[in-house]
Amino acid sequence: MSERLSVSRWGDVVQPDVVLVHGSLTWGSETFAAQRPLADRYYLVLPDRYGYGGSPDATGDYPSDYRQDATAVADLLGGGAHLVGHSYGGVVALLTAAQRPDRVRSLTLIEPAAHQGAIDDPVVADAVREMRSVMDEARRRGADEYLSLAFPSDEPRPGPPGWLHRAAGSALHELPAWLAPLPLQEVANANYPKLVISGAWDVMAPEHLPSTATALRLVARKVATTIGAEWREVPGAAHDVHREQPDLLNTMLADLWSRIGQPSPPRRQ
Repeated sequence: MSERLSVSRWGDVVQPDVVLVHGSLTWGSETFAAQRPLADRYYLVLPDRYGYGGSPDATGDYPSDYRQDATAVADLLGGGAHLVGHSYGGVVALLTAAQRPDRVRSLTLIEPAAHQGAIDDPVVADAVREMRSVMDEARRRGADEYLSLAFPSDEPRPGPPGWLHRAAGSALHELPAWLAPLPLQEVANANYPKLVISGAWDVMAPEHLPSTATALRLVARKVATTIGAEWREVPGAAHDVHREQPDLLNTMLADLWSRIGQPSPPRRQ
């Protein structure tokens, strides 16, 4: 059985709960630093996924495993919480929401790495094959070179350095979220509000593959349609919408959460 996750908590515990799940090569408080102003009105719960930040590695063959993350995140929902996931964390959030629909007040996915939800699209299928090849090569080159790709020499790196180096190793060797089987129908059956957010990819970070933008936008739109979510595109942002357009993202989240009451039971078919 896996140990508990390390969790950062911002805000007043008497406010409505929000659980924010980070992606790869990072950790909770670093990923969502620009969302801290939301703690004026909400109690923000930011877990470090297994293999990242202050959390232990997952048990088994992978330092980071979306299945174990989802079970641990479900325990953080308490009596009900708004749930947000970015990238790999979007897959974790989907799995969590399917496990405990009675405790989810709303679900927001930001650029989810939920490729299996659109794998029938040839562009997405090609992107998955390309990612397999790129990650195989990155694993051969190691964590230091992977960090050099993600953070060019003229860009500051988040710290502490030990956490960042560990995050690179976990990202290289985690169970790939883009191969995860997804409980999309279970999430579609639940009647809490759902929002999927994409960057417009009118800006592009150098570490992203040319196919990344098209594939992730296709994935987001298909997942949104399948689970019955609103899909919104944010100009001036690529994959890290929460960092690249934080004010707009925060406004979207606060608007969604302000319209939500208590957790609702899943809709039965």
